[in-house]
Amino acid sequence: MPEDQLDAIGQEDQADLGVTAHGAAEPRGLSAVPLSALFEGRFGRMFRTLPFVSVPRDTLVALGRRMAESGETGADEELSPQDNARIPSAYTYLGQFIDHDITFDPVSQLQRFNDPDALHDFRTPRFDLDSVYGSGPADAPFLYEWIDADFRGVKLLAGRNPDADTDGTPLTRQDLPRNEQGRALIGDPRNDENIIVSQLHLAFIKFHDRLCDRVKRDRGLDGAELFAETRRLVTWHYQWVVVHDFLVKVAGDAVVKDILRDEGTAGGATVHLKFFSWENQPFMPVEFSGAAYRFGHSMVRPKYDLNDVVNDVPIFAHTEHPGPFDHLGGFRRLPEAWTIDWGKFVAIDGSTPQRSRLINTLIAPPLLELPRSVDVNRTPLPVLNLRRGKALQLPSGQAVAQHMGATALTSAQLDFSRFNLTSSQRAQLEANTPLWYYVLKEAEVQHDGQQLGEVGGRIVAEVLIGLLSGDPQSYLRVQPNWTPTGVPAAQAGDFTLADLLKFATK
Repeated sequence: MPEDQLDAIGQEDQADLGVTAHGAAEPRGLSAVPLSALFEGRFGRMFRTLPFVSVPRDTLVALGRRMAESGETGADEELSPQDNARIPSAYTYLGQFIDHDITFDPVSQLQRFNDPDALHDFRTPRFDLDSVYGSGPADAPFLYEWIDADFRGVKLLAGRNPDADTDGTPLTRQDLPRNEQGRALIGDPRNDENIIVSQLHLAFIKFHDRLCDRVKRDRGLDGAELFAETRRLVTWHYQWVVVHDFLVKVAGDAVVKDILRDEGTAGGATVHLKFFSWENQPFMPVEFSGAAYRFGHSMVRPKYDLNDVVNDVPIFAHTEHPGPFDHLGGFRRLPEAWTIDWGKFVAIDGSTPQRSRLINTLIAPPLLELPRSVDVNRTPLPVLNLRRGKALQLPSGQAVAQHMGATALTSAQLDFSRFNLTSSQRAQLEANTPLWYYVLKEAEVQHDGQQLGEVGGRIVAEVLIGLLSGDPQSYLRVQPNWTPTGVPAAQAGDFTLADLLKFATK
């Protein structure tokens, strides 16, 4: 970031450019986003002409510390007032998995000395599952199966849980592959930061391997051809789930259909973007990565049931030295009997899954007291998000709404009075509401927290669909009229996360 921009945001805000949240380091390059109308770089701005008006840091801290649910509830099937009846809890972690996929940077360590600002020469954000496949079997052989002669360098490698069933038989393929110290051998270490996302990563490994069997049986392919075709099908099914399942749930069917229009042509759906544009290749807008896509933090439950036996496990432990069964933190072998029953997270064969939390301005209490392993100062996650938005000089929610032609939320709808702030602090926030808070509050006001509102939904949907449309290997570019095939659950072109998980794990 140029020196004059750094001077403008101050020393404290500069430090906030490096803060982390929810266990994952911020992708490199985020601290150097130009304010001018540049189109190059890994990160950029979706609304390049909108002004930034700073809200004082102490006001943001005061707000962030008060954005807590009133109390913790368990993971019971019966809905609590904070549960989202529309969105099962698996989508919280699919959202995290998607984020890791489109912000994965396999070459940052190699290029950090050549390109310290990370503005150029980095891969375009894509939904290509490189967080699962890494750089392929030749360059990342530790991710792949090599013993089976029919599938050497073709199937992905799953790990074995070290525990045993009651008859002494080792449990098979129920964990990520790990080294002798318990660290996962996967393309992106962030997918091991909690038990749920690590088990979701494992499900994608199994999905690849099962689909590989089917492709070999139906097409008779071998070796590199079998791997390439399986990876293409896995990736395209995943991309379909992102657009037609995840986005429809979190942003709403109307905005997805407005962007991805079926105009009755033989070529398939066409993409219509109003606000996300680029010249040479797509970039990651900071309005998305630093604000709108962080809506998922409000969807996190305090506790989860993993299966019929393991219930009410907190996402974080409340002690400095927790036991292995006290929390859902990752970077370790899967504890005994902790294999996830995905029917507890999404409806499979009539199951009743746990729900995500509502998308609103109330955050689960554990996220307001992060473990020191996540943030050494145990700063509340809402405070980190608000500080980062200030450091990135994001426009206010009102400015974005006006630019989009949306009706901005009123002071009464923003409802800062409930947070016990001073009158001066309320006035500051009402005049220039931080974009992250605005997106959450808009979802609460416009849709009772069951999906994103007009501003948040448009940003999230345009960026995710826009990244797909800018990827020359995506199904939207190669075959826009493609529908899911080759998986028993894909009926009449319909394919969901539940279908993927059922096929992969049953």
